[in-house]
Amino acid sequence: MTFFSANSTINLFKKTTLLLLISLFTPIALAQESNFLVLNYHDIIDKPTDGSTSNAMDLTLKHFEEQLQWLKNNNYKVISVQQVFDAAAGKAALPNKAVILTFDDGYESFFTRVFPLLKKHHYTATVALVGTWMDAIKGPDEPNKTMMNWLQIRELAQSGLVEIASHSYDLHKGVNANPQGSSQAAAVTRIYDDPMMIYESSSDYQERIQNDLLKSAELIFQHAGVRPRAMVWPYGEYNEIALTAAQKAGMPMTMGLIDGTNTIADIRNLKRLIIADDPNINQFAAIVSKLRADRPLRVAHIDMDYLYDSSPEQTARNIDIEIQRIKDMHINTVFLQAYADPDGDGNADALYFPNRHLPLKADLFNRVAWQLKSAASVKVYAWMPILAYQEGELPGSWYVQEWRDGKPQSSSHVYTRLSPFHADARRYIGEIYEDLGIYCNFDGILFHDDGILSDFEDVSPIALEYGSEVWGLATQFDVLHTDSKMRMAWAQHKTELLNQLTNELASRVRFYRPGIKTARNFYSLPLIKPFSEEWFAQSYDSFLAHYNYVAIEAMPFMEEAENPTQWINDLVKKAAKYPNGLNKTVFELQTVDWRHNQKVPMSILLKQITQLQKLGVQHIGYYPDNVFENHPNLADMQKNFSVPDIP
Repeated sequence: MTFFSANSTINLFKKTTLLLLISLFTPIALAQESNFLVLNYHDIIDKPTDGSTSNAMDLTLKHFEEQLQWLKNNNYKVISVQQVFDAAAGKAALPNKAVILTFDDGYESFFTRVFPLLKKHHYTATVALVGTWMDAIKGPDEPNKTMMNWLQIRELAQSGLVEIASHSYDLHKGVNANPQGSSQAAAVTRIYDDPMMIYESSSDYQERIQNDLLKSAELIFQHAGVRPRAMVWPYGEYNEIALTAAQKAGMPMTMGLIDGTNTIADIRNLKRLIIADDPNINQFAAIVSKLRADRPLRVAHIDMDYLYDSSPEQTARNIDIEIQRIKDMHINTVFLQAYADPDGDGNADALYFPNRHLPLKADLFNRVAWQLKSAASVKVYAWMPILAYQEGELPGSWYVQEWRDGKPQSSSHVYTRLSPFHADARRYIGEIYEDLGIYCNFDGILFHDDGILSDFEDVSPIALEYGSEVWGLATQFDVLHTDSKMRMAWAQHKTELLNQLTNELASRVRFYRPGIKTARNFYSLPLIKPFSEEWFAQSYDSFLAHYNYVAIEAMPFMEEAENPTQWINDLVKKAAKYPNGLNKTVFELQTVDWRHNQKVPMSILLKQITQLQKLGVQHIGYYPDNVFENHPNLADMQKNFSVPDIP
């Protein structure tokens, strides 16, 4: 893959969701929307003799007691699920610094260790039960731990201190997610039938999820005498289909595992802070107060085309060594190519996931993303084009046209881009992104740098008509190109249109993967010289507003900078002038000098990493990663690029 130099279905679903909430909780006291936290615990254990917990989800009793005391000392108010429902119905306001305590899985330690502390402090909590585990139906994903029995559950339910929630009947397990046999969360995964070589249909998937939640709710009612009002998603994984199923099963409140605070408007899918790795009190205080929002990104940008081989066995070996390399590098984020571009022109010729439009190069993205997430503990962003899809059978009218030789013609740019003005083209792209969300498990989207329109584009008839009807612009190119003021006005409209398109694409994905974040590649020139927006339809200020991260191509050799050190210095200083500029920008360094087709020496790359850090840059990435030639050098990156362990 090569970088190039800088020289409305979802809207309906959102409205439906809002109307559903209003019907459930009327009137909602909008004027009293206090933020509240939800904390997530699992098993509370005595301190092991070897001084360590048995797994990452275990918390020692000593630390748990310290955390309860810290909450009290810092004026946090432990609230119940009922108080949230009451606030949503406008009956009472939530207190300041409110927090809900939740405990997943139904371990016996909740009854023997947590429940006495709840009574001591007069605190409430929520415990979420897995139906098959309560029924003693053993499965490969069930932990080797003692669970509560129904007699204990009934005592908890009758105490007035404990909310009994569902953790599903049989979704707390992995199911086969792809041809390679990856085991992924049952609630959000289309099961791959290996003998038949097909994925679970949409109707079968919806029926499976709905039946499971209904069975869970009925089981709890039969044995505990209460119907669960809250659904706690196994592994924190859910989607819009699962949310709808929970509502139908009588559980209007659900809880995931996304970091953050909540308001009563979030009842349908509450965020929770998972307390893992047995944090001490200082670490716990940092988690609660900072919400893990201040963590720097260290990003490796990986080409799937490098890993793919015509031999499946060699492909598997390539993937294994790449994942081990990323794990050993000890970073936290990967931008992973989800499309095939073997000729390196930046256009998608095929895709690495099942979809309804482009050829399937190989069903690899979900497998590699999952292995990176589970084995290397990184967040994976699907690196995807916005417009550059080469499909030979699509009508020419769907594509961007440029003004050349006195008339509109097919664009001569290396990126063969579908027009963002064309409704059918937008639908086509949206369906590709929708399929990405259906079949793949990942954490974010990196929008490729193909989302550009020059000051000679797009002059297709439909684009000019749109500009006239929606923006009030002229339909004649000569008028649009009259002067710099007119060109900039035209460019700014195009910038916003492309931003809106990516918002739409992200929404398509969030229907199936609600927690994804977004990043978008950004050329350096529109930051260094903002007036160049008219040449690209890219604006740093607008990108900061639309995306979680702006991935700027901080590549001085590609830009032919005379003084690379000064060039990087100037680039960072420009970004720092914007509110949240350094907080939301990933500076992507180049590891290859494409002008001379040679590696950037490690001494130079490390110098640039150090330079960025000294300038106050938080998020740093590099492209490309060459696992076969160990470039960048793993040992050097471990010393200079890794991130520390943080609970």
